[in-house]
Amino acid sequence: MEFFSFDRLPDFETGEVIIFDKPYSWTSFDVVNKVRKKISEYTGIRKFKVGHAGTLDPLATGLLILCTGKKTKLIEELQGGTKVYEAEFCLGATTPSFDLETKIDKTFDISGITEDDVRKALAGLCGEREQTPPVYSAVQVNGKRAYEFARKGRTVELKHKLITVYDITVNKIELPLVYVTITCSKGTYIRSLADELGRSLGNGAYLKSLRRTRSGEADISKAVKLDEFVEYMGKIMDN
Repeated sequence: MEFFSFDRLPDFETGEVIIFDKPYSWTSFDVVNKVRKKISEYTGIRKFKVGHAGTLDPLATGLLILCTGKKTKLIEELQGGTKVYEAEFCLGATTPSFDLETKIDKTFDISGITEDDVRKALAGLCGEREQTPPVYSAVQVNGKRAYEFARKGRTVELKHKLITVYDITVNKIELPLVYVTITCSKGTYIRSLADELGRSLGNGAYLKSLRRTRSGEADISKAVKLDEFVEYMGKIMDN
């Protein structure tokens, strides 16, 4: 598949598949809206079709695929690709959102946990199984996002999803921190894996940082920065 490049003039209407390196704190929809605005200015089409192929949490960085024009038809296909993430788990505490979107609500003693315990627990998270999405997630519940209910303190029941964790490679363990590379299927919540790791150790854990590096054929090495894209659009509009 050919991806967007600064080396050629884009054809946004026929369609472009753009790999972005999403900035920290930006939502996937923030990126879509920013890109749509710039493309609309360039094409003169007010409501230009732009969509993303797989949400990335605001506190995560890395690979976010956007499709434009007629290539928005590829979104479902692109979403199904295998994902690769670089994650940092922190043992000894939990948060309601399973990451740093919310404050720590419980702490635990990790003095009895060894590196071998952690490696065995991570190995136990691999394979095909059901996973419940975090209550602080973008999953649709009665027409609203689950996080909208969670932020108001309301409890909603989320359906289990069948996922596959193909591999978890341990890069480094410096307790309470655990650094891993995770290869998994569409729909896998890495935040939930952090929480599951803590539970399997009879302890607690949350996701401290996350970066997506691959989705299907798309690799972070082919990604463009959002500010670079904005600058590029300004240049081709001036010519």
